[in-house]
Amino acid sequence: MGDDLPIVDAHQHFWDPGINYHPWLCDATPIEFRYGDYSALRRRYLPADYFGDAGRHRVVKTVYVETEWDPREPLGETAWVERLRRDTGFPTVMVAQAWLDREDVAAVLERQAAHGFVRGIRHKPRHGAMRDSRWRAGYARLAQHGLRFDLQAPWTELADAAALCRSFPDTPLVLNHTGLPADRSAAGIAGWKAALRALAACPNAAIKISGLGLPGARWSADANREIVLAAIEAFGTERAMFASNFPVDGLCGSFAEIYSGFREIVKDFPAPEQRRLFHDNAVRIYAME
Repeated sequence: MGDDLPIVDAHQHFWDPGINYHPWLCDATPIEFRYGDYSALRRRYLPADYFGDAGRHRVVKTVYVETEWDPREPLGETAWVERLRRDTGFPTVMVAQAWLDREDVAAVLERQAAHGFVRGIRHKPRHGAMRDSRWRAGYARLAQHGLRFDLQAPWTELADAAALCRSFPDTPLVLNHTGLPADRSAAGIAGWKAALRALAACPNAAIKISGLGLPGARWSADANREIVLAAIEAFGTERAMFASNFPVDGLCGSFAEIYSGFREIVKDFPAPEQRRLFHDNAVRIYAME
């Protein structure tokens, strides 16, 4: 595919910690972070910054994913994104914040879904939460509003995710950041592959290929080729999407390094399959048409 390949970035963020409260970006004490030092992220990052990073890559639509905004007011983030869309045209759609085990989950989901650009919810579940009856009761409400669920959890939690998919077949589940294959040992990769295959057996599950950085290492196609190809093998070219996770993955590589790496890894795929991975699947899965 040539340089005119249209890209739908299936996972990206904007923020302005100077005017909005994101605990992990604003509090003096940093959180434990999988990429290590993230002080470079404690700055404003808006569409102009994003498209400056994207450079020559033709990003035509984006999926904004919640940014761990102040958990006391998840709807505040959605209102801020609405203003951003009005002013800049981006993001195209949003995966919003909601806390599925809270008393106010019904009202929050209803109000989030009332925004025509909200396509789903992300709530990073703690260990074992996907088996918790209260959490699952909140999850059960997603289908009522036509909402997807973006799951960020390590691959060791994916058996619970597969059970969730089977229990709620009408709720699409999108696995974030390739299932977080941080352990690149032979045993770690084998365990990750098995967990991915189990989740991929659920037809309502899809995967976003992103978040592949490793602390202290520069992003490269060679380092991530096996991971990318295994994810595509598990989910097929109909249920996998490439994403930048910018600006977060900018800690590990430039936008050009990451997307040129994706293109290098799948360069021998038929052109229609490449287009699905870079564009069509995200458009379909997040209902952008």
